[in-house]
Amino acid sequence: MEKNYEIERKFLVNELPEGMEECPCHHIVQGYISTNPTIRIRRLDDSYILTVKSSGLIKRQEYELELTAEQFEGLKGKTEGYIIEKKRYIIPLEGGLKAELDVYYGDLEGFMNVEVEFADMQSALVFDPPSWFGREVTQDKRYTNGSMSKFGVPEE
Repeated sequence: MEKNYEIERKFLVNELPEGMEECPCHHIVQGYISTNPTIRIRRLDDSYILTVKSSGLIKRQEYELELTAEQFEGLKGKTEGYIIEKKRYIIPLEGGLKAELDVYYGDLEGFMNVEVEFADMQSALVFDPPSWFGREVTQDKRYTNGSMSKFGVPEE
């Protein structure tokens, strides 16, 4: 089981960035066995992962365990709420950073958000988002995928 920390900030999307179609794209299907603590299963293209995350919004401890397709399908029936389906575009940003633009379909059709992961808290705090990023929702628990799997897209 791999253990690490993730430090990330999350934003809504003002507009889709130019050239995103040429960027790498992944198909993601995920569900939540639990949202407190966060226990998630995910299919990322042709790989399957069980993830356990600690509490927190900008910095969280994360454990990952590879699953087989059969294990993923077996656990899928034990998830709560919606199964989330999205396409994730990996878009390069200045300073070697990458934006992960998620375009949702299925039960959350039409919703989009973007996350940026950072090596340390200082980098996260000084990050100046590009103009296509919208309002920051890092501290708003309603925009976590776990919350949206239960309650849908938040009403503004």
